[in-house]
Amino acid sequence: MSKGNTFENELLLLIFNNTAIALIGDASGLQPSATAGSLYVSLHTGDPGEAGTQTTSECAYTSYARVAVARTAGGWTVTGNAVTNAALIQFPQCTGSSETATHFGIGTASSGAGKILYRGALSASLLISSGIQPQFGAGDLDGTED
Repeated sequence: MSKGNTFENELLLLIFNNTAIALIGDASGLQPSATAGSLYVSLHTGDPGEAGTQTTSECAYTSYARVAVARTAGGWTVTGNAVTNAALIQFPQCTGSSETATHFGIGTASSGAGKILYRGALSASLLISSGIQPQFGAGDLDGTED
């Protein structure tokens, strides 16, 4: 069984833009959160896997922190069953140690073992060492719902 294209796009809009889905459940549909909040992008040194959390293989270079991205059209662009970051996502600059990031995650928590909603491999491994500030330009993180 698979989802219809319209519902796939609506699901992404609910998750990334906090937009209601009409005609699901009661007469008012599947409602968005009262406060949109943010999703948190993380870097990983290996695939956290479907059963992992945001801390699974998460980067830990000195000064590392997850980056909050608003659940709005200013944070994420959703169209045609696809989602991409609408603006620059910039991690803190590394101030010590080094590691190689190979994956990213999009989850629910600013720290700790939050729920991973989406994850993926980077197009190229990223060697992070002192002075390097990892970032994703607008449109660099993308995914589809299918």
